[in-house]
Amino acid sequence: MATIYDFDATTIDGRPISLADYRGRVLLIVNTASQCGFTPQFEGLEQLHQRYEAAGLSVLGFPSNQFGAQDPGSNEEIGAFCTKNYGVSFQMMEKIDVKGAEAAPLFQWLTAEKPGLLGTTGIKWNFTKFLIGRDGRVIRRYAPLDKPASMSQDIQAALAA
Repeated sequence: MATIYDFDATTIDGRPISLADYRGRVLLIVNTASQCGFTPQFEGLEQLHQRYEAAGLSVLGFPSNQFGAQDPGSNEEIGAFCTKNYGVSFQMMEKIDVKGAEAAPLFQWLTAEKPGLLGTTGIKWNFTKFLIGRDGRVIRRYAPLDKPASMSQDIQAALAA
């Protein structure tokens, strides 16, 4: 059975990484966009990163341009936007597809592991979030409307497990 550690990704600056590098950490994986009504959630995600990183949380942002073309920039432009406007210091990854036939294998796995409302497996919009436990398994899926601050209790429980 697969875990998050079976997948690879590429950082926003083009560096390949294995998610096995995060073994033993709690992960919050988010599909992001720079021009979305939910874009201000970057601030809350950065707050979670600052608050819980030392305890073992890693936030990973995966930009996608699949929802209303709300992240049309290059990886370099997206990275600069996140840093300049929201002070993002957590790891951003390269822009990918998160739904459909061309969805990255990681997101195919995430959505199969934790379907959304009424069992739908697809990502419906930007800022869908997945909380991954220290064992590499998906604990919970959060909707775009769920604000990062609302996840603190779940993150604390995952860190304590």
